[in-house]
Amino acid sequence: MSANHDIVVAFDLYGTLLSTESIAKKLAEHYGQDKATTIAAAWRKHQLEYTWRLNSMHQFEPFSKITHRSLKNALRESNVSLDESGQDELMKAYDSLSTFPDVKPALTALADTPGITAVVFSNGTQSMVSNSVNHSPDLSPHAKTFQQIIVVEECKKFKPAPEVYEMLGQKMGKSKDKLSEMWLISGNPFDVVGAKSVGMQAAWVDRAGNGWQDELIDGDKGRPTAIVKGLGEVVDVVKKHAGR
Repeated sequence: MSANHDIVVAFDLYGTLLSTESIAKKLAEHYGQDKATTIAAAWRKHQLEYTWRLNSMHQFEPFSKITHRSLKNALRESNVSLDESGQDELMKAYDSLSTFPDVKPALTALADTPGITAVVFSNGTQSMVSNSVNHSPDLSPHAKTFQQIIVVEECKKFKPAPEVYEMLGQKMGKSKDKLSEMWLISGNPFDVVGAKSVGMQAAWVDRAGNGWQDELIDGDKGRPTAIVKGLGEVVDVVKKHAGR
């Protein structure tokens, strides 16, 4: 639980701190760069789609299984095959995805900023996320920046189900009527809209500079509280919003 006066800032992992596109480097060892880029994009697409379908069916599978099954789907879609040992190698590589270039300086600055409690908040399993945060070459040097690792396994729902954001609030000592005191930082629009729909603040990381395009929900609940071009802007945005 965070100190009451601290601002809780929850960082999404995949697509925000870690680049899922970096898995293409491993895939290129098997299929060449062009095919690898296509497979990596399809892998991520199916990974997310599977979580949403399971939410709709009121079912749950560990994110590790979903990630493996979505890999198989992506490989079949591209009419290529890979033996079990090759698939296992790719799954292990998922524990050491590269960070985006802006992550290291942003987390270094965040570690020296008082009044903010940072956590990792992810669809991933406890094992997957812990391995990435504590053992990946890029992210592990900053592991102590995060007070907690919070994953969705406990409530058996995936983002953007409201239950996962409410669980985050419970873990951080925030009741449903206090969720506005927490921030989600995410590069995934569906995650941002999910957080806003329950009353959280949310910063969308628009690294590509394309601007907000999601039109699912009208009004403020369908838009981020703030749009940042990189994680280096997060601390100032959060503190300004809090009047600090």
